[in-house]
Amino acid sequence: MTSTTPDASMVAYCGLYCGCCGARVKGRCPGCHGNQKATWCKIRACCMERGYQSCADCKDHLDPRTCRKFNNFISKVIGFVLRSDRAACVMQIRKLGAQGHAEAMAAQGRRSMPRGAAR
Repeated sequence: MTSTTPDASMVAYCGLYCGCCGARVKGRCPGCHGNQKATWCKIRACCMERGYQSCADCKDHLDPRTCRKFNNFISKVIGFVLRSDRAACVMQIRKLGAQGHAEAMAAQGRRSMPRGAAR
């Protein structure tokens, strides 16, 4: 993946980093926050309803894996296909902030932390 400039606004509601996503880089997707077609995403809908930038803002679930909206069937499939650990991304956002997460992901050229990276 080509190097990207870290941008906190490219952190998706679920913790993925859209700044390094091939579809967004190629202009086929505006990223999570700008994607008006993503009405199917329960995570996006929940965060928008509550005014959160991402699941990292949620105080109801210290571990995002305990949230039924975050850990729904479609999300599990997407995580499996992308081989990503979105929960680890959320925890990293809580630790480093959205900009720190964007910087870490951009430095690695990744849209997500790999499964099993952090628990």
